Amino acid sequence: QVQLVESGGGLVQAGGSLRLSCAVSGWISKINFMGWYRQAPGKQRELVARITSGGITNYADSVEDRFTISKDNAKNTVALQMNSLKPEDTAVYYCNVEGSSGLQYWGQGTQVTVSS
Repeated sequence: QVQLVESGGGLVQAGGSLRLSCAVSGWISKINFMGWYRQAPGKQRELVARITSGGITNYADSVEDRFTISKDNAKNTVALQMNSLKPEDTAVYYCNVEGSSGLQYWGQGTQVTVSS
């Protein structure tokens, strides 16, 4: 059974930094993407950043140049370094893995709150 477990969320002041980490356990035959999504109250879940198996990254415009996604293939983890945080970054952040044929796996979510 595949499990994704996030850690690293919390409360931070605007301008601060947080690092989210996601550990993936279980067997996935082929991973297309590993990534992070977020959902703020009253809003739809949105892509924050993702990274391909080959290491190609893409980011939402709103986090470009502030967030960095990385992965460790040996440890089967994906991380999101978030710098220069803004109150509008406040949301529940979800780890996501997309396997073959578009099969999606999700973590339970971790709360990030940025105070002004």
